[in-house]
Amino acid sequence: MIAASEKIIRSCFPKTKAGERAGGGILVAFVLAVSMTVPAALLFFAYGYAWPAGVALETFMCYQIFAVKSLKTESDKVYRALKTEGLPAARKAVSMIVGRDTRKLTEEGVTKAAVETVAENTSDGVTAPLFYMVIGGAVLGFGYKAVNTMDSMLGYKNEKYKYFGTAAARLDDGANYIPARLTAWIMIGASFLAGMDWRNAVHIYLRDKRKHKSPNAAQTEAVMAGALDVELAGNAWYFGKFYEKPAIGDPLRKIKPEDIRKAHRLFYITAVLALLLFIAVRILISLMLTGTG
Repeated sequence: MIAASEKIIRSCFPKTKAGERAGGGILVAFVLAVSMTVPAALLFFAYGYAWPAGVALETFMCYQIFAVKSLKTESDKVYRALKTEGLPAARKAVSMIVGRDTRKLTEEGVTKAAVETVAENTSDGVTAPLFYMVIGGAVLGFGYKAVNTMDSMLGYKNEKYKYFGTAAARLDDGANYIPARLTAWIMIGASFLAGMDWRNAVHIYLRDKRKHKSPNAAQTEAVMAGALDVELAGNAWYFGKFYEKPAIGDPLRKIKPEDIRKAHRLFYITAVLALLLFIAVRILISLMLTGTG
């Protein structure tokens, strides 16, 4: 829907700075409206037919919104490629989950990219959807995923999307502002439970959480780098252009492919903690509403 809408909208607006920003804004509004209206209508009819039917449908919808298993599966392909298939295969595997150019990445660069993706998507794929589902159920959860997907497709600062993707990128920044920070602190707790360097995770988080052009991306990457005692981020190539980016964390040791598996463990423990926390919040809200009712 995003890709089809982009083609239509671009053909209707002038290829100027203002025209592209306006077109991008209309695309965001349209996709967001459809992404929330369709599940809202389905749930309206399901709950109207029978309450158990509505619960079953919304449960299935919420299950679809999560990306826990898929993130682990895709990043684990990078680990297995590094261990058994060689660097070219690992570059190809990591290219499926990152936006940077991967053709010249070293083994260290491939590993960093995979670990960074796990760190960033701990918020985007798990805690942020949970956060919005606690507030507005599956409807708001699908709304968040629409925003996140639009940012991943349109929120680039290259010539094609510099202006057209502005609305998608800014909306994603706003939608993830609170969840990213909540995730960072939950991840610090998870690093303690996982037996990782939680003290360094706190230190690196407080020091490096703003070392990214995005207001949110460095939040979880900083915790991950500190917990693993490695250095993440740094310079990278995107769409054939070299970008100088600050490093996150300290290179207390050299990053290794096994750190992808360690990132998985931290990711899963964070997911469980977030789920328990938001269930507790949801129960508390329900009790408060019941009490005031």
